[in-house]
Amino acid sequence: MSKWQPKIVVFLCQWALKSDSEWARRHELPQNVHVVEVPCSGRLNPLLLMSALQHGADGLLVIGCEPGHCHYKEGNYLAQRKFATLKSFLKTLGLEESRVRFAWLGETESGTFPSVVEGLISEVQRLGPAHELATRETVPCVVKA
Repeated sequence: MSKWQPKIVVFLCQWALKSDSEWARRHELPQNVHVVEVPCSGRLNPLLLMSALQHGADGLLVIGCEPGHCHYKEGNYLAQRKFATLKSFLKTLGLEESRVRFAWLGETESGTFPSVVEGLISEVQRLGPAHELATRETVPCVVKA
């Protein structure tokens, strides 16, 4: 019997991994990890991240450029603010915040991309499958006037 492998989605800024060898490592990840290349981590909509969880992802990783090195000047800082909002929203929904991580990776972190992904996989394996959001029925909100 094989060990359960969580479904992980990595949203990877196309500018974060500068060297060709680091960029090539995105193809060496386990099969349960799906990499989505984005123009900038700051352009990610938190609703897209929620949608990934809703459609079966057990964990999410957003990788942006290291502070001060964003190709679009301040995109990574914008991503950090959006990410903080998303984490508080997950807490409100009753989902573990540790299912979702944000990491800064630049040219000084050579070789850390696979270990960051493996760290999230380990954490999500510890937590178990994320069925909560995908199976939760929508409860209508009733507002009395």
